[in-house]
Amino acid sequence: MESEKLVKQYGIDLEKLEKEQIKLAEQLSIKDKIDFKLADKFGAFFNTFIKNRILSCVIVCDKNCEVVDRAYVLDKTSFPYLAGFRAYRELPAMILAFNKLNEMPDVVFISGMGIAHPRLGLASHFSISAGNIPSIGVSDAVFDCEEKDEGITKNKKKVGKILRTKPGSRPLYISPGNQITIDSSYDLCKKFIHLPHKLPEPMHLARKYAREVQDELKTGN
Repeated sequence: MESEKLVKQYGIDLEKLEKEQIKLAEQLSIKDKIDFKLADKFGAFFNTFIKNRILSCVIVCDKNCEVVDRAYVLDKTSFPYLAGFRAYRELPAMILAFNKLNEMPDVVFISGMGIAHPRLGLASHFSISAGNIPSIGVSDAVFDCEEKDEGITKNKKKVGKILRTKPGSRPLYISPGNQITIDSSYDLCKKFIHLPHKLPEPMHLARKYAREVQDELKTGN
């Protein structure tokens, strides 16, 4: 299998990483760190790959979706894509970009899973690595989970909610990353849906910023 070749090529101990993910997951708190109705700064990431490099872009906006800070990092990737281990590929650049911000968000939207992940989703792993900042995982799919009505369960435990934003489009699977509840995660995502955009507006702004950065890199400005 291709994944087995990559594991050997990069000398990765998957069993060790799985144990690390499981241990880190024990640190997660799915409680509201603050009253998110009073939150006024919202962060979001957009990551993309340019050959063997990762471009990680982060923005911070206010409740009116005006961008108040942004930063990016273009870095080499030293870990291959392996399902279930995205954080080890993307997280180093994300932390570098996040540390360049002057304005700290109250909560961060991340394209990936939170506690709906089989072990430790990118949103959860980022939060722990960034000092337990509240984070929300927003993904297009979940694995090893059950869907019933608008709820997502894993091992008979509720881990998220399904948000349907546009008729005819795939739904969004919302799961808390850390320091926030399922309901608060869902409510914030729903609040920031500005049609015709499918994603919460901070995530749309991060994607827009990434396109601007890519254009700048192409022109050398």
